[in-house]
Amino acid sequence: MGVEIKESGVSEDDLAAMEDFVYDYLAASVENEDDGGRMRWYPWHSAEYRFNHIVNVRELAADIAEKEGADVDVVRVAALFHDIAKLDADQEVHAEEGARVARQYLETHGEYPASFVDRVCRAVERHSHTDDLSDLDLESRCLVEADMLDKVGANGTALMLLRMGYEARTHMDAAEMVERVLERGRDAESRVHSDTAESIAHQRLKRVRWFREWLEGEVPGMD
Repeated sequence: MGVEIKESGVSEDDLAAMEDFVYDYLAASVENEDDGGRMRWYPWHSAEYRFNHIVNVRELAADIAEKEGADVDVVRVAALFHDIAKLDADQEVHAEEGARVARQYLETHGEYPASFVDRVCRAVERHSHTDDLSDLDLESRCLVEADMLDKVGANGTALMLLRMGYEARTHMDAAEMVERVLERGRDAESRVHSDTAESIAHQRLKRVRWFREWLEGEVPGMD
């Protein structure tokens, strides 16, 4: 049996260093904002939440990549950088800005092949793709699918319920808020391309439906 040789040579230490860099970049983005940081009063837009989302996406994307035959190293690294510019760039350009930061980092830390750097940056730049996912290369598709799926399920539900407090809503609105998660989940399920991502979406939607039914069964008068 042959031995697989990884072109990129991304070690666990390399990934840990990238994680530290990404978190520090996010934290600095908040600190450098005017008026003490426009994101601080929305926990899901804080450096802590954004980093948690990034780690979640990395794990999901790596799982999808492994099962779908994609380059796991490209996907894991791209996932780490995909939202690095989310807190300091406009939403419309954060993917392109993230790709720029990723390229700068990879070209100055280690000796990664140019082809590897290009593939990582391409995935980061395309992670906000809203058209047919079959148009994307496999690694970019894995990242897009994972990014959508993190907003569905337990994480998306918890965040939506947390938002109720910031919108001065009561628990009576919980079913409505959970329905938003289901709508997002149904959209994700219809858009994902791989069998692996479709299976994850189906499982997560099933759990969210069960949670909504639980709420409606135990909170009288809930819409």
